This record gives sequence, C-alpha cells and structure tokens, in this order.
Amino acid sequence: MNRLLHLKHWQLFLLFFGIPIILQLIFMVRIVTSHNPGVGFFMFPLIMVVYMGLFFGWFYALGTNLHKKLPPTIHMNLKIFKLFMLVPVLYIFTLAVFMFSLFSRLIAHHSSFNPGWMGLIVPIHLFSMFCIFYCLYFNAKSLKAVEWQRPVTFSDFAGEFFLIWFFPVGIWIIQPRINKLFEEAE
Repeated sequence: MNRLLHLKHWQLFLLFFGIPIILQLIFMVRIVTSHNPGVGFFMFPLIMVVYMGLFFGWFYALGTNLHKKLPPTIHMNLKIFKLFMLVPVLYIFTLAVFMFSLFSRLIAHHSSFNPGWMGLIVPIHLFSMFCIFYCLYFNAKSLKAVEWQRPVTFSDFAGEFFLIWFFPVGIWIIQPRINKLFEEAE
C-alpha cells in the first residue's frame, strides 16, 4: 500500500484510470463477441471492486502514514479514521456481491428486483458517504498539518479537501506534494 504514496502523479492516474478502462474494453469486446449483453453486467461489479480497492488503498496508506508525521501538538483519532475507512470498503464489496447476485438472478431466472432492498441500501449508502467525507477531511487536514507542522483550521486545508474530493483533477496537484513529504523522510 505504501508504494502508492511514492508513485508519480501520472503513474497513479494511469493506475486508477488505466486499469479500469482496460478492463472495461476487455469486457466490451467480450460482450460484442459473445452476443450476450448479460455478460457485461457481471463485469461491472468486478471493475467497481478493483477501482475502489485501489482508491481506498491509496486513501488508507495516505491517512495512516500522514498520521505518523503529525506534529505532537495535533491529535487526530486514527482509530476512527480506520473504522470510517472500513465502512465504505465493506459497503462497496457487499454491494458488488449483491449486484453480481442480482444480475445472475435477473438473467438466469428472469426475476424482478425487490424494491424493499432500497429501504436498507439508502441509509447504509448515506452513512458510507459520510464516512468517505470524514476520511477526506482527515487526509486533507493531516496533509496540511504535516506540511505546516502546526494546527490548522478548515479554511487552511479546504483546498486540499476539494482536490482530494475531485480526485481525477486533484491527484495532479496533491500527489507531487505527497511524494515530496515521503521523499524527505527517506
């Protein structure tokens, strides 16, 4: 996981977007050659798990390693960060398994989707989103506090928060700073 912190911004971008695009192209070719559109439904959960595994792996490595570099005057709860990282990971993995199961039942048996599941999925989804935003907050605050080596307020790290949130654009700005922090340590 820590190797993700040493990758250059363009390497990380290719890893996060190149692998899913290549997988998508492979699966599109498989759909076209099999003449069975149902094949594509089975591949979406796999692509989702691969992409989210990479993203949350980078996110976790960033949070835990930045926490080690925090100045002693700043106290951030790493256990809450880890717990809040676990919630969306489990949710997305469970959702992928559920989607795979649902797609197989829909295609094989031509059954319908039970909308009662939405009553369970929506609150869990909203809590998972809250957990992701907390992790964004934790990583952005940690990054700025490690760079400045002093306590920071949200207005100090709001830029980092939004850059991490809008990941495809922000990675070009955030990752070189992360590389610099971890190269200095070595």
